[in-house]
Amino acid sequence: MASAAIAQEVMLEIRNPRTGQPDRTLAVSSRAEVAEKAAQLRSAQPAWEALGVGGRCAVMARWLGAVKTRAQDIGEADAVDTGGCHTSYLQGFITCGNIGGWLEDAPKAFEALKWQGMSTSMPTVAIESQVVAYPLVGVISPWNAPLMLALLDAVPALFAGSAVLLKPSEVTPRVIDTLFETVREVPELAAVFDYVTGPGEVGQAVIAEADTICFTGSVPTGRKVAVACAERLIPCNLELGGKDPCVVTETADLERAATAVLRGAVYATGQVCYSVERVYVHESVHDAFVEKLVEKAKAVRLNADNPRAGHIGPFTFAPQAEIVRRHIEDARAKGAKVLTGGEIEDIGGGLYLRPTVLTGVTHDMLIMQDETFGPCIPVMAYKDTEEAIRLANDTQFGLTASVIAGDVEEAKAIGRRINAGGIFLQDTFLTFAKLGTFGSDSFGWSGYGAPRIGPESLRRFLRRKSLLTQTGPVADIQNDHHLGATA
Repeated sequence: MASAAIAQEVMLEIRNPRTGQPDRTLAVSSRAEVAEKAAQLRSAQPAWEALGVGGRCAVMARWLGAVKTRAQDIGEADAVDTGGCHTSYLQGFITCGNIGGWLEDAPKAFEALKWQGMSTSMPTVAIESQVVAYPLVGVISPWNAPLMLALLDAVPALFAGSAVLLKPSEVTPRVIDTLFETVREVPELAAVFDYVTGPGEVGQAVIAEADTICFTGSVPTGRKVAVACAERLIPCNLELGGKDPCVVTETADLERAATAVLRGAVYATGQVCYSVERVYVHESVHDAFVEKLVEKAKAVRLNADNPRAGHIGPFTFAPQAEIVRRHIEDARAKGAKVLTGGEIEDIGGGLYLRPTVLTGVTHDMLIMQDETFGPCIPVMAYKDTEEAIRLANDTQFGLTASVIAGDVEEAKAIGRRINAGGIFLQDTFLTFAKLGTFGSDSFGWSGYGAPRIGPESLRRFLRRKSLLTQTGPVADIQNDHHLGATA
């Protein structure tokens, strides 16, 4: 008979975003389980790091092969998690691109960190660099793009030589189960890559065990993560969302601008950290732009009847629909006009919102200040370039921004003055163009820490050491006149 002292396993019900009903249960990892897995990963990490970047690449190449064979299954699982976002079905192939990119970039990144030579201030001292991986990286990932955002941190950490303990969102756990079926096909990788499941307290347990943390999520939760890491004196990297503006100038091609803004605002139901959330259009072309935008927005279809056929899926996380509803109602109450959409629709248990274009918006409205994270497009007129820049910078966030103008130089001149880490010119939604090339920082509340995209993002998981060798005579305290001491 089992001992009564053994705690009963805690289970969570997981909601299907298309039906609104729970379709599986999730075991909540106990603090003891988190600590045990962390200890196992720590124990295996030294051997993983000792393989060197070449040895790790060989192992990761085998994992890439396993992922390729399950790419379609991974995409299907991600789609169930999110409700059928177009990108979800590609997640297996995106994961292959992530791993394959680091197979090429990781050796170069390590080579770039090497330094060997003589000191310029003490010419007899030789200096040699060394990099050492953080033993255990904790990754706490969000419910939107659940696989992609988890692996954006976990994959470079593994290439760096760290072990990784992942805590995926309890809202979207299915795809992680499928992913780890491929991980277990590569024993060396499985020894240093594991996951735990459950709500926020499980994330707290991960923070208590890790040497550095990567977190993607909301500002309020990010603050708590930062405080917890500060109390342990461990570093953290945070991506906390945005309120990303798009400026459309009077010289812009309005057809192009409306097409780019619509996609940038409503793709993946607007549940993307770098979605367009505010649009500023020169007053002389405001009405013409809005007319084109409304026409295009009305042509967008929901995917309620077929997750592969429509353009917009349901809200992945039901409470997010209520946040969006509150933003729309607040805007209406303060004088905004809703030209399309505007109502949350319950279709078969899934919660949907058609592209919602609003005009008459002002900066005292939630929809122009707080992150909405839904397919809403508030459009505001501006008088001149200075006002456009002022409005774009009137935010606590600074993740990305877009400028669409008559020519690239005009767009660039405005973009250089907007406070955001990624500036998209003549289009929106260009973040993935940076992969493998160049990382950027976040401004304001949008994040904290080093870039998570680009070859230098691997640096987040490495500590640099200097080995200094005296090749000449040692200094003698009895004859240390170079310090300028006088008798």
